[in-house]
Amino acid sequence: MTDRDIKSFSIRRRIVALALALLLGAAVVLIVFIRDYAERAADRAFDRLLAASALTIAGAVQVEDNTVTVELPFASFGMFSGRDRVFYAVEDPGGRAVTGYADLSEAMPEMTSAGPVFADATYRGELVRVASVGRLTSSGGDADWVTIHVAETQSEREALAWEILSNAIVPVVALTLLAIALVWFGIGRMFAPLYQLEQELRGRAPDDLSPVDVPVPVEVSHLVSGLNAFMARLGSAMERVTGLVAEAAHEVRTPLASLRAQAEVAMDEQDPEALRARVRRIHQGAVQASQLVSQLLMEATISHRLENQETDTTAFGTVVEDVRQRLDPDQAVRLVVDLPETVAVSQIRGDRVALREMVRNVVDNALVYSDGPVEIGGSINEGMMTMAVLDRGPGIAEAEKPVVLERFKRGAASGTRAGSGLGLSIVRRVVAAHRGALRLKDREGGGLVVEIDLPLVGRNAKVEQLRRALGSLSALVLCLLLVDIHPAGAVSSTYPAPDGGIATVLTIVGTTDTPLFAEFIAGFQALHPDVTVEYDEQDSLPMYEQFLAGDMAAKPDLLISSASDLMIKLANDGHAMAYDSPFLGALPEWAHWRNEVFGFTFEPAVIIYNPDRISAAEVPRTHLTLAEMLETQTERLRGAIATYDIAVSGVGYLLASQDQVISSNFWRLAAAFGRVGAVFSGSSPAILNGVADGSLALGYNVLGSYAFARKAAGANIEIVVPDDYVLVLTRAMLIPRDAPYPDLGRAFVDFALSPAGQAIAAGQTALGSVVAGAEGEWTSEAIAARGRGVIQPIPLGPALMVSLDQQRRKRFLDSWGEIVSPKP
Repeated sequence: MTDRDIKSFSIRRRIVALALALLLGAAVVLIVFIRDYAERAADRAFDRLLAASALTIAGAVQVEDNTVTVELPFASFGMFSGRDRVFYAVEDPGGRAVTGYADLSEAMPEMTSAGPVFADATYRGELVRVASVGRLTSSGGDADWVTIHVAETQSEREALAWEILSNAIVPVVALTLLAIALVWFGIGRMFAPLYQLEQELRGRAPDDLSPVDVPVPVEVSHLVSGLNAFMARLGSAMERVTGLVAEAAHEVRTPLASLRAQAEVAMDEQDPEALRARVRRIHQGAVQASQLVSQLLMEATISHRLENQETDTTAFGTVVEDVRQRLDPDQAVRLVVDLPETVAVSQIRGDRVALREMVRNVVDNALVYSDGPVEIGGSINEGMMTMAVLDRGPGIAEAEKPVVLERFKRGAASGTRAGSGLGLSIVRRVVAAHRGALRLKDREGGGLVVEIDLPLVGRNAKVEQLRRALGSLSALVLCLLLVDIHPAGAVSSTYPAPDGGIATVLTIVGTTDTPLFAEFIAGFQALHPDVTVEYDEQDSLPMYEQFLAGDMAAKPDLLISSASDLMIKLANDGHAMAYDSPFLGALPEWAHWRNEVFGFTFEPAVIIYNPDRISAAEVPRTHLTLAEMLETQTERLRGAIATYDIAVSGVGYLLASQDQVISSNFWRLAAAFGRVGAVFSGSSPAILNGVADGSLALGYNVLGSYAFARKAAGANIEIVVPDDYVLVLTRAMLIPRDAPYPDLGRAFVDFALSPAGQAIAAGQTALGSVVAGAEGEWTSEAIAARGRGVIQPIPLGPALMVSLDQQRRKRFLDSWGEIVSPKP
């Protein structure tokens, strides 16, 4: 065994040898046991919830006229919480879907017993746990089984299993720490060879980059190999720098030697004319040396900036104008800039100093090697901006064109003109760093054309092509093209970026009135001045249907709706993108779900009335007194009461379904609406307008945000926050999974939940801040203090989907229609 073999050993083997007895047997067996127990415990707990949900639905199954019907109980989903998505299906004895997710029932077998039966399945791309139960039904002389499936994603049960595991492995961690403490002393002894490596490196001369050749442990050999490779690269870089310095010194030495020789001769020159000629040569040499040094310094500066990737977005016209300003006045008058407007405003992403020096070198060469005007033109084609510099100089021979792009190389036509041979090499390097292209062409009639292609930024290329095609009417027609065509009832508004940029566009589709939402857009753009916002205002139900059908004119980056049940349905069906906003911790638990649906307002459902038609003394303060008032003053209030048309309005249906759950007087109130011939509307503003002008006496379940804002603006209305209970909804936001620019959607979610966004909600918009502690008149605390009733927020979660069940919704709407619009 050699001395090298004795010194080369494995630290890992020594550590494993010391820790093996303590960790290997106990830790592995214990962790496996704990993990198996945690998974079984989590499965048992959540399987019981699934079975209870399925059995609750089964209890609501009925057979009417040989047809299976089921009215989904609210409790069937109320037991679920957390981040999991829930799916369900009910199928009749013939295997036909009755309600729920038809594709779920197709993938599961029919039941021929009561069950429950549990199974794992893949549904919509996710692993789900399915509980299936059977309900025996009898129709006529036959008895058949109705099958109920309830499925849940497994995030929460995995989280519970992990929580059990993480808490139970504390003893394992303690044993591990004990083992580490025991072997700590031994590890220190194992690192002795590393100290030898350190001493070897410290003792080296600064210019010694030879490979490290000392015995090291196996685990450190890869580090030494990497260090040797790094020193090899460093040596190569130093050789390149040394070569550049030597090359530069050689190039500088020639003009300096010429200057010295000319100066020595000039000192002894007696003839004034000859002396003047000598001074002229000295000046010419000094100019050449100065230009060479300037170019060398600029090349070093550009190399540094390009390596550091210092980028910014710059209009190309400003770069050209910067170059013009830096020219001598006698040279600047020869420069003819003929850039179309589309080229001048084109946004180029890159290092501005490098781009400026690129243009300056091309322009300087053209001015030096030609006597006439130098023209700068440009065009845009297929996302690329092309700059062209044209002169009438001697041009460059075809064979020399690749050569002049190298450092310190000049063409034969340069003659005696001063130059360093670095200009075009700098241009080539800058163009390559910006993913462009450089071409040298002969100009028709004599001269040279230098063409440079540079890529445009983002949407800039498409928009600039449109502008060029539209000609003198571009500004007007472009605005028309940028406004999407929307269906009837929708309103589209564009809010240009404050800094004038057009490259970044955030598309939002929402149900909030445009004048109110404009406050949020203005606040968002104050923080993001480069973002243009397109806001499409639509009604809640049409927005939901158009999104599912893919009929929206432009794919949204963000959806916002007051019908939070529809937003939960979209998220549950996999259409939402998860986002862990940094402001999520301050948001109440009821105001977000799965980090996919986020509430940002606090809006109570209130009663509004016209004080000229109903006095403050007689106005109803509870839902029961409202029903009694309508029952006792039917003729007086006929046609003067308004509420939502719940078949059309998504938020109206949400509020009505929640009213039914909470209030035992709901159907009595609905019957009272039918008795007085209530007016039904699809939106809050329509009800507010009628009450304010006196054509309506009272409006029920109007969103408080609209009512508070309208009253503050001077409308002739009064507001009642009910004294028995107050339903509070929150406008919900979600980022679609196929959003074109999800980062912009995330930025707006952050703004809406931030103190600045909540201050807008609590300000003159009167939408209400959902985050506690916000500043403004309409905070959640201030709104809650306006009434004496129980504040009942509508929590975001799977329970909201119960009212969206096809059969339950149909039966609810049918019952509502029969009661509020009774047939004669």
